[in-house]
Amino acid sequence: MSSTATTPQPRPLSTAEGFLLGGVAACIAVTFSNPAEVAKTRLQLQGELAKGGGQKVYRNVLDVFAKTWRNEGVRGIQRGLSPAYAYQILLNGSRLGFYEPIRHAVNRAVGLSPSDQHPVTSVFAGAASGAVGASLGNPLFLIKARMQAYSPALPVGAQHYYKSSWDALRTIYQKEKLRGLVRGIDAAILRTAMGSSVQLPTYNWTKNQLVSRGILPANSVWTYLASSSVSGLCVLAMMQPADTALTRVYNQPTHRLHSGKIVGTLYKNPIDCLWKTFKAEGPLGWYKGSTAHFLRIAPHTIITLTANDILLSTYKKLRHGTVQ
Repeated sequence: MSSTATTPQPRPLSTAEGFLLGGVAACIAVTFSNPAEVAKTRLQLQGELAKGGGQKVYRNVLDVFAKTWRNEGVRGIQRGLSPAYAYQILLNGSRLGFYEPIRHAVNRAVGLSPSDQHPVTSVFAGAASGAVGASLGNPLFLIKARMQAYSPALPVGAQHYYKSSWDALRTIYQKEKLRGLVRGIDAAILRTAMGSSVQLPTYNWTKNQLVSRGILPANSVWTYLASSSVSGLCVLAMMQPADTALTRVYNQPTHRLHSGKIVGTLYKNPIDCLWKTFKAEGPLGWYKGSTAHFLRIAPHTIITLTANDILLSTYKKLRHGTVQ
């Protein structure tokens, strides 16, 4: 007499598990991508609101690397790394951890199967999960941008010197209270929502195409690399102008009005920043630092998404004894 054994289906990852694995993957990536982020930040601030782009301190991204290394050493190349780690845990933990739960919920709400890869619901889930992460991590991104912009040798833009991340948070709070820590949150949400709206949808679509057409196997590192490369290019195309606005809104000097309210000296909001940049520097002003941004975002996206898939597969294997 034969009996049929039923194999229990592995339990899906919880939101907390997805959050943690996504955050770890992003921290691995930011270790390698942070120097390009420093270069991008300084190039975006160079010649701010100056007619024709102003005088150039740095010629290009390689010049930033060379001059920063020569004048500030490895500390200058990796400025802002500490808050970058904490920010990546919050941002990408949210982006990678909340994406699937939000997509499943939206699919169910509109009558689709939770597992369906529908472009509209996927883009919405990506934007929503990114906005959550950007909101949670805003104070950390604020101090990261200011720390990366600071240079004792070749300063560009407003200069904010902080001894450490804690010193930065304490200084901003003492001067501006909670409002100072949420400064630029509208720009952060705009930037991250634009990037997140395409990051995971394009990654998953590319991976599905490669697997369904028999080009690459589902669990191959090459599949992860190819899919994340396409995703990185799409993210860069979407978010560059918003990223420039975010850097400038974060780094701008502030002043106190007669009412006691502290406001930015240069920009009211990210849209105002984009408009003033356009008037003073032309449309190319929006794309300052785009090469450095590509050198930052392409490997960051590739490493984050590849590491996330590898971590997910390894974790599932350890937990269930199998890789889905």
